[in-house]
Amino acid sequence: MQNTISIIGLGYIGLPTATLFASRKFRVIGVDISPFVVNTINRGDIHIVEPELDMLVQAAVSAGYLRATMQPESADAFVIAVPTPLTDEHEPDVSAIEAAARSIAPVLRKGNLVILESTSPVGTTEKLANWLADMRPDLTFPPSAGEESDIRIAYCPERVLPGRIVHELVENDRVIGGMTPRCSEAAVALYKSFVQGGCIVTEARVAEMCKLAENSFRDVNIAFANELSVICDRQGINVWELIRLANRHPRVNIAQPGCGVGGHCIAVDPWFIVHGAPADARLIRTARTVNDAKPEWVIRQVEQIVAELVDAGKRKEDIRIACLGITYKADIDDLRESPALHITQELALRYSGNVDVVEPNLERLPDRLVDANVVLAGLEWALERATVLVLLVNHAQFKDVRPQLSGFQRLVDTCGGWERSMAGNASPLGVARREVTRTEHV
Repeated sequence: MQNTISIIGLGYIGLPTATLFASRKFRVIGVDISPFVVNTINRGDIHIVEPELDMLVQAAVSAGYLRATMQPESADAFVIAVPTPLTDEHEPDVSAIEAAARSIAPVLRKGNLVILESTSPVGTTEKLANWLADMRPDLTFPPSAGEESDIRIAYCPERVLPGRIVHELVENDRVIGGMTPRCSEAAVALYKSFVQGGCIVTEARVAEMCKLAENSFRDVNIAFANELSVICDRQGINVWELIRLANRHPRVNIAQPGCGVGGHCIAVDPWFIVHGAPADARLIRTARTVNDAKPEWVIRQVEQIVAELVDAGKRKEDIRIACLGITYKADIDDLRESPALHITQELALRYSGNVDVVEPNLERLPDRLVDANVVLAGLEWALERATVLVLLVNHAQFKDVRPQLSGFQRLVDTCGGWERSMAGNASPLGVARREVTRTEHV
């Protein structure tokens, strides 16, 4: 029976997980390398934006079931939820997992359960077990001792949607990949304390690949939509109408194109598969290439419009560009791997001092944009003043806006948010040819 649980890494997954265990009256010790994160949580506050999480953390800390520290302590179970980013060469960086292993090794004791939740290349759970075995030769681990090992080890990836993390951690099925049946049994018993979905048992390597396959599947489908949007633009076809019609087929469900793919999962995980099978992952690699190229395509669309305006007599220094949305998806504050942020930054370099951002989910812009003289503006101000409106993320605050265009101003709608309101006045990808004179709200 696990009475004390240690969560290593208190980010977007670790903190909600820690809180849910605490809500079931486990004693939870959260560990993070950031003093700011630790101090924030110990005050009962949160350092990320996620619905309902603030109330849960405050309740758990106040009741004494959750506290944060920078140094691992003895516990019955350890859940590792640290970042696994990519290097500049698109190779997985699992150094944070190794660091987590080194941090918990001194406090491990016989009977402990260690679960890896971080998205990982196939074989990482085995590496984790071997790292721990090297550091604690006085204990036995599954690779050498099998079912009789002193320490149980399992891989259990998260599969949640930002903005719904708390609900989905509870409701979604979990894939449990124990290194032995007893490892799986121990992990299932722990997660069943709060998971209402199914806990499906498999091998650790299958569980690792499952998370990668899920996000690679989505990446491939988005790449098809993004490539289709580029083709339709060249051929003068309204891609939004095309997709609506094609999706009326009972076995067709084309995704919606956008300005690229971002986030800590879909934009990253496929490269883990490519890294493990570089000669065979041809489709997955191609999908990544297609989606990574979409932001540059959007930038070229804006540059083309600016050139047309200059040719029409507009002074370049008088052209203001408003980027609407810079998070990696709608209605969240997360900027990780955001193609909209990349587009905005590149436009700011090309048109210094003439780029504004409308981002209702942020109170301040990241330093890289501030340093590039980008201004955080209100929606009404941008609609009235911008020469080129670039709708990058379809936030809820934008959906009720119906811009009326005339004259010199232009609209580039990368996500189809305003496409219907611009029917008859826009190109297939929403490049409108008239100026914004007013806005209507429905």
